Amino acid sequence: MTDKFTELPLPEKSYFERHIFFCLNERKNGEMSCAQQHARKAFDQCKQKIRDAALSGQGQVRVNQAGCLGRCEQGPVAVVYPEGTWYTYVDEADIDEIVESHLKAGKPVERLRLQD
Repeated sequence: MTDKFTELPLPEKSYFERHIFFCLNERKNGEMSCAQQHARKAFDQCKQKIRDAALSGQGQVRVNQAGCLGRCEQGPVAVVYPEGTWYTYVDEADIDEIVESHLKAGKPVERLRLQD
């Protein structure tokens, strides 16, 4: 079986060490979406914590909003790259733990990970 994706060489150093994307999708048809689960508040909290820790900018951490990431039914969701670690979260303490453990220290928060 062949891989449908061609492996590209990775740059030696990425512009950001880590990048977290928060799904802020809002579905107008009434289906579950991350926006209905207070994703904007979590995004704002994460962004502020990264700023307060002076971790934003080149070579550090970037916090971004995203449209639908395709996993709203498991949401709210966020994904951290380059690791490709998917998270769900419930409250401010979960966001704090993701920031402290994964974004600062590089250790994923296993209890909040979504299974592939």
